[in-house]
Amino acid sequence: MPSTAILAVAFLASAAPAFAQSPPPQPLPLPPVTIAPVDRPYPGTIQLRVDATDLDRRILTVRETIPVASPGPLTLLYPQWLPGKHAPRGAIDKLAGLVVHAGATRIEWTRDPVDVFAFHVEVPAGVTAIDLDFDFVSPTAPAQGRVVMTPAMLNIEFDAVALYPAGYFTRDIPVQATVKFPDGWQAATALRPVPGAAAGEVRYAAVPFETLVDSPVFAGQYMRRVPLDTSSRPVTMDIVADRADLLAATDDQIAKHMKLVREATTLFASKHFDHYDLLLALSDKQGRIGLEHHRSSENGSVPAYFTDWDRNANSHGLLAHEFTHSWNGKFRRGADSWTPNFNVPMRNSLLWVYEGQTQYWGTVLAARAGLWSREQTLDVLAAGAATYDAVAGRVWKPLIDTTNDPITAARAAEPWRDWQRSEDYYGEGLLIWLDADTLIRERSGGKRSLDDFAARFFGVDDGSWSELGYTFTDVVAALNAVEPFDWAMFLNDRLTGHGPGAPLDGVTRGGYRLVYTDTMTEMARLADAAAKRIDLNYSVGLTVGDDGIVAQVMWASPSFAAGITVGSTIVAVDGEAFTGDGLKRAVAATKAATPLDLIVKSGDHFRVVRVVWTGGLRYPRFARIGAGPARLDAILTSRTK
Repeated sequence: MPSTAILAVAFLASAAPAFAQSPPPQPLPLPPVTIAPVDRPYPGTIQLRVDATDLDRRILTVRETIPVASPGPLTLLYPQWLPGKHAPRGAIDKLAGLVVHAGATRIEWTRDPVDVFAFHVEVPAGVTAIDLDFDFVSPTAPAQGRVVMTPAMLNIEFDAVALYPAGYFTRDIPVQATVKFPDGWQAATALRPVPGAAAGEVRYAAVPFETLVDSPVFAGQYMRRVPLDTSSRPVTMDIVADRADLLAATDDQIAKHMKLVREATTLFASKHFDHYDLLLALSDKQGRIGLEHHRSSENGSVPAYFTDWDRNANSHGLLAHEFTHSWNGKFRRGADSWTPNFNVPMRNSLLWVYEGQTQYWGTVLAARAGLWSREQTLDVLAAGAATYDAVAGRVWKPLIDTTNDPITAARAAEPWRDWQRSEDYYGEGLLIWLDADTLIRERSGGKRSLDDFAARFFGVDDGSWSELGYTFTDVVAALNAVEPFDWAMFLNDRLTGHGPGAPLDGVTRGGYRLVYTDTMTEMARLADAAAKRIDLNYSVGLTVGDDGIVAQVMWASPSFAAGITVGSTIVAVDGEAFTGDGLKRAVAATKAATPLDLIVKSGDHFRVVRVVWTGGLRYPRFARIGAGPARLDAILTSRTK
C-alpha cells in the first residue's frame, strides 16, 4: 500500500470519535385521542343558522350556538366519515373564518395536530353556551369540487355547515336548523318547517344531529312538487331546474315515477319512513350527485331529463337506485359501516350487499316501473356484464377488496381502470345477486325468488326508520330461509375468486348469453352521445373523447400493446385528422385486414403507432338462449298495476 494511503487510513481512524453521530431519533408521544362517543343525552339543543343568499360568491354563512354543560375543555368535530360516501370525505378544506366566542368574549381554538377534523376550546367559567361563526366557501368552479350554488339553485348538505361536540352519539344531540334563502325561492328537504322563523327564513323542527346530516336541502328559483304517493306515509318528487320550462314532465313520465314507488314498496313489503322526498335537480351548472338518505334522496340529472326523455334514457335508473337505498343502506346496513358519530371510521366489508344489491334492485325496479323498457334494461345489463367480464385486475384483486376503494381511491382518475379495479362491488355485485335470484327460481321451480329475500330481509319493522345492522351470517341465514343452499360458499366463491371472467351464471340461467356484434345497442349509443365519447373497449381496447383525448385503455389490449395511455391525444387516424366517426370506420376496416395507424400526442411528443387488431368493431349485447320462458324476463316483469 502506498505511504499516502496508509497515512489517510490512520488519519480517518484517529478522527472517528470526533464525528460520532447523535442518538437516532425516537417518536414523540401522540396527543390523547379525541374523546370517544358515549350514548347519553346532550344537555340542550344546538341552534344552527345558515345564510344561503350570497349566490354571487357562493358562500354559506353560518352561526351556530352550542349549549355546554360545564366550563373546561371541549372538543368540536367537523363531520369526516360520511354515510353514502363510504369514506372520510368531509369538506374540511371549505371551512373558513372560524371564530368561537361566548357573548363578546372570544375563545381561541386549537386544531388537533393528528385528528385535523377536531377543534379544542376551553370554555370559561359561567358560560352556558358558545357561539361559532364561520363560512362554508363552496366551489366556484368544478376543479375545486362539486358546485352546489348557482344563480338558480343550491344544495345544502348539513355535514358541511355544522360542527358538533365530541363525546356523544350524534343521535343524542338535538339540533334546530334555520336557513335564509334567496328571495322568492322554494326549498325541499325531508326536514319539516315549524313556526317562528323571521321573514325570509325557514325554521325546521329540531331533529337529532344524525338526522340533520341525513336531510339535505334543494332550493331554487324554479321548483315543482309532484306527489307520487298520497298515503299516510307519502312520497313526493321535488324537482328544481335551471329554467322553468325544464319542469314540464308529462303525465306518462309522472306515472312511471308513481309506479316506481308502488313497485318498491311492494318488493320490500314496507315503508321505513314517515314521509319521503325524491330530491331531483335538473342542471348542467350545479354538480351532479346521486346520494342516498333515509327519508330523501339527493339526485342531480341532465337538464332535459323530462323534456328530452328518449334521448336521456340512460339517466332514468338513478332515482330507482337511490330510492332503493331507503331500505338497503339506510334502514338495513352492514353492521361494521354503522358508526355512533361522523368521526369514527367506517368499515365497508358489506358494500357488495349495500351497493351491489341496490344496483340490482334499482335496475329491476326501473324496468318494472317502465322507466326502462325490457330491451333497454337488457342492454344496460349486457353493458355491465361485458365491463366486469373484461376486468383484468381480477387475477390479483378479489371483488371483496374493492369495498376498500372508496377510501383508497376516492374515485380519483386512474391510469389503468380495469387493472387497478375500482368500486366494482356495484356492477359485479349486481351480477352476483342476479346469479342468486335465478338460482333460487331454478331450485324452487319458479315458486320463490330474491323478491322473497327482499321482503323478509328489508320488510321487518314496517314504519321504523331507525337502523338495523346485519352481518354476513345474517345475509346467509335470510337466503337459506328462502331457499336452503350452501349460500356461504356461493357468496365466498364470488367475493374471493379470481375468475377468469365475471360471474355470468345468472345471465345464462336467466335465458341469455353475452355476445359481441359490430353494432351498438341503442342504450350504448345514447351513453356514448351523453358522455361525448367513442367506446371501443371490446375491440382495440380504448375509450376516447370526441376531442381525441384518451379516457381509458384496457389492460393487455391492442391499444395497451401499442403503448397508448390515458391522457394522450389521438391526432390522426390512417393519415387523416381525428374524428370519432373516422376512428370507428378505421376500426371497422381492420376486419378486412386494413392496418390501423394512429398519430398519438403525449405531452409534446408525437409518434406514429400501429394498433394490431383484425376483429373490426365489437360491442356487447345479450342473445336469447332457447325458446321457452326466460327467468330474466320474469324478473323484469311488473308486479303492480
